[in-house]
Amino acid sequence: MFTRTVAIGGVFLLVACVCPRTSGKGKRLQIERLGDLKDLKKLVRTRNNVLVWYKGRGSGNDKKLQLLEEVAEDVRGMGTVVWVDCGNQEARKICKKMKVEPGASGTLYHYKDGEFHLEYTRPETFKSLTAFMKDPTGDALWEEEPGANDLVHIHSEKDLHSLLKKAEKPILLMFYAPWCGVCKQVKPAFQEAATLVKKSHVLAAMNVHTPEFEGVKAEFGVSGYPTFCYFEKGHFLFNYEAYNAQANDIVKWLQSPEPPKPKVQEVPWNEQDSAVHHLTDVSFQAFVDEHPSTMIMFYAPWCGHCKKMKPEFEEAAAILNTQDGSPGVLAAVDAAAHRDLATQFSVSGFPTIKYFQNGKDTYTLPELRSKDRIIEWMHDPQPPPPPEAPWDELVSSVVHLTADVFRDVLKKKKHGLVMFYAPWCFHCKEAKPHFSAAAGQLEGDRKMVMAAVDCTKQQNQELCTQEGIKGYPTIHLYSYGKMVQHYSGPREESDFVEFMRSLPGRDLSNSQRSHTEL
Repeated sequence: MFTRTVAIGGVFLLVACVCPRTSGKGKRLQIERLGDLKDLKKLVRTRNNVLVWYKGRGSGNDKKLQLLEEVAEDVRGMGTVVWVDCGNQEARKICKKMKVEPGASGTLYHYKDGEFHLEYTRPETFKSLTAFMKDPTGDALWEEEPGANDLVHIHSEKDLHSLLKKAEKPILLMFYAPWCGVCKQVKPAFQEAATLVKKSHVLAAMNVHTPEFEGVKAEFGVSGYPTFCYFEKGHFLFNYEAYNAQANDIVKWLQSPEPPKPKVQEVPWNEQDSAVHHLTDVSFQAFVDEHPSTMIMFYAPWCGHCKKMKPEFEEAAAILNTQDGSPGVLAAVDAAAHRDLATQFSVSGFPTIKYFQNGKDTYTLPELRSKDRIIEWMHDPQPPPPPEAPWDELVSSVVHLTADVFRDVLKKKKHGLVMFYAPWCFHCKEAKPHFSAAAGQLEGDRKMVMAAVDCTKQQNQELCTQEGIKGYPTIHLYSYGKMVQHYSGPREESDFVEFMRSLPGRDLSNSQRSHTEL
């Protein structure tokens, strides 16, 4: 700092000027020191991505300041890094007002969109800090996780080809995306396997979801996440496809690696020996015109619920076919093969049961699944009860999330239990009232949230794919936005409540750590 005397209108003023700090090479440093509470509040209000280091009195602070200066330079234009010296008598008032008690090495607080976001607890390294500042609500780097030290983490195309060129051991490489639900589920087993085989093999991981890795994905055929590629002497041999494998399964496979077996095609519905009439795009309309009372099952060969219902539907058709004065016939459409029909009749899930009267689509019947119910209904066709209001329109303590707010909401909660569902799903309907009641019981705990995502809504479909949702309902537990566990327990109200109350760090006082309003 220097002083300069200037004359304005005959009045002499002493102006204090703060010079920008420079490194030994004359490079301007980006981190700013703040000593006034108003300046700090203004900065946080006017910028949407601010990291504040509240400096303590411990040793090593010069190195930490240098690290933060390098981070500030790297994230310039995307985020702001500043520091407050809590050891200074004047600045100590700021720390007290902001309710910060820094330890010896200080405390890092992040502010987002004008409000306190979180205390930074990830590794204080250049890579972790810059990754955080570039995506404050994103997932932590895989290499930050405990137990991931024996994995080789690849960060660039150059590093990848260097690893393959120098490879002496066989390599199993996992291409992944940080938001991928299946990737998150397989990570613990993969990194455990890396430790078990580190003397004989290399297990590596590479995050390739960003645009600069399109060439890598094309080179190794990465069309989805995760993709596992096996290499020997740096040459790709084949893929590994056991996505649900445990660590010992991976180790066993590496001892005798072999290409994946050809996928077994789904066995089609045996139409020749079926009592059900199987319709196509060509035969459909003529059939329903000819038969004035027809129940039709729209199905997909891979659909688990369809497979379960087929025997019931077959038996019901056989009984109706042998009855005198039969009330109607049963038919089926493979909606995966005859997509135009599925589109024409707004079939969005499987199985979908529709009733056609005199050639016209009359009713959609979501509740008919058993042989006896089908036969009973065909003898006395009645319109289905009016559809219930969408779950997100009902008053409850469940927070209904969409893709645009999903991460932001969960990042603020220590524990978030999320049900991914489809409105037409029978098991979802059974679980909804219990899930809602449990949310009501836990509403007072501000560190927890029970939330739901409708995966049939267009804006949520990519999110559900990213989270690895393949059936409904799927229930995941998140901690500060990171998926940590798949919930597979019972779905009664008491079960949900007991599970959530068993988690550590609950807010029993119905209060949350407060921060000064900015």
